[in-house]
Amino acid sequence: MNVSFDYVIAGAGTAGCVLARRLLERTDATVALLEVGGPADRDEVIRADIPAVTSLWGNPEVAWLHRTVPQPGLGGREVDIPQGRVVGGSGSINALMYVRGNPGDFDHWRSLGNPRWGYADLLPYFKAAERYEGGPSSLRGGTGPLHVARYREPSQATKAFLSAATKLGYADGDWDYNGDRQAGGAFVYQSTREGGERRSSTATAYLEPVLTDRRLTVVTGTLIDRVELAGTKAVGVRLAPGGDLVRASREVIVSCGTLSSPAVLMRSGIGPPAHLAEHGIDPRVILPGVGQNLHDHLLVGVGYASQVDLAPPELIAEGGLFTEISHDVPELQFFFGPVQFIDDEYRTEGPGFTFAPVLLHPRSRGELLLRSAHPAELPLVNPRYLEQEADVRVLVRGISLARELAATPAFTGIRDRELAPGPDTDLVSYVRRSATTVWHPVGTCAMGSGDAAVVDAELRVHGVTGLRVVDASIMPAITSGNTNAPTIMIAERAADLITASGEGLIAAGGER
Repeated sequence: MNVSFDYVIAGAGTAGCVLARRLLERTDATVALLEVGGPADRDEVIRADIPAVTSLWGNPEVAWLHRTVPQPGLGGREVDIPQGRVVGGSGSINALMYVRGNPGDFDHWRSLGNPRWGYADLLPYFKAAERYEGGPSSLRGGTGPLHVARYREPSQATKAFLSAATKLGYADGDWDYNGDRQAGGAFVYQSTREGGERRSSTATAYLEPVLTDRRLTVVTGTLIDRVELAGTKAVGVRLAPGGDLVRASREVIVSCGTLSSPAVLMRSGIGPPAHLAEHGIDPRVILPGVGQNLHDHLLVGVGYASQVDLAPPELIAEGGLFTEISHDVPELQFFFGPVQFIDDEYRTEGPGFTFAPVLLHPRSRGELLLRSAHPAELPLVNPRYLEQEADVRVLVRGISLARELAATPAFTGIRDRELAPGPDTDLVSYVRRSATTVWHPVGTCAMGSGDAAVVDAELRVHGVTGLRVVDASIMPAITSGNTNAPTIMIAERAADLITASGEGLIAAGGER
């Protein structure tokens, strides 16, 4: 190729598609969007039903099939963490759940030395992104690209879940967990879908409408090797296997995701020098934090057999709850649905339903390292799941709360025997044996100003000019809930930072 553009975006995932759209809207620039996967036009990617969605997760044509190294905290198990390998990234293969996070999450980011990343600063970007089916308000967007739908008809079991939460003192009614208060009431999940049956991702909602723009070049099926540096200035992106250089006259933006962006930086000579040297990479910019701070959400299943048949749900998790407040943010999220989301050994032939408590703010921290300097080799992923005992205790509390909910009169006539973990099971052992990821890795290119930070509050890589990272890897701490919506917000914010113009946000439908 050896061609030049104003902006080169490495990775057409959740964030990359947002950036391409906004840069075209707000500047006169040319934009190259590079993606190793293919376009988001497969039938399974377009459809929003559960069989289509679940068929994507183990498919190497649309997913990077990452697997952790053995995890001592999980009894030595290796855990699969599929990530999107298709235009739209993980937002093109995820479970469609739309969760912004807790306002306290973002105020915490600000307190870590990231000015203008508090909730009040970021709310306009959430609003600019969404076209909420419930209509616009001071807290919800009504004209953004991404379609956010309310649940149509929850199952009998999910209605019992909502009633059970009310019996335990949670608020009833139509609780908008993406509104002014995330925790305090049970709800049915909102999802990223259009017209009920079509997935709404950043590929369909942001990128698709601008594909005919002559200033945009989308290149799929191309593997990103590294960022090309001239001294400490990013001048382009080097592709594999041929070594073609795609030049950037203004900026290079790495948006390859939490498990790929740090690997790209390290192959570029940006990272911990001793580790780079192990792989024959000349350290160009010393940043010890690259690949560090890896953390993720974990869940366990609390499953029951059902006395009644249950209609197939729209989402794997229909109902939800945020609870167990600590330091102004919830520690537990619940997924609930009329499916058996438990290990195979516990499943029964008949109908069932599952409570799945989610550990929202793990204390355990891990790292991502290069397996080799070759871009086709997946990195070594070591989240160190449940290394901290406090993480286990939170999930044990979640199991206890699930049992309390199931024991309320709301489930009378529906609840049959407990399938998992079972009444006589040691809960700590069960958590370590069965806990698994929700596929929300974050933090490996953390935003901040300390020695462990990789990017600053404008998402510029420390020590490098003309280079930013924009994706979930920049989160210094994980958000309370599914990470797709905050990743979209990060990209909306980044577009404003890159163009250095608040006017762009107003034009996109946000508010100052």
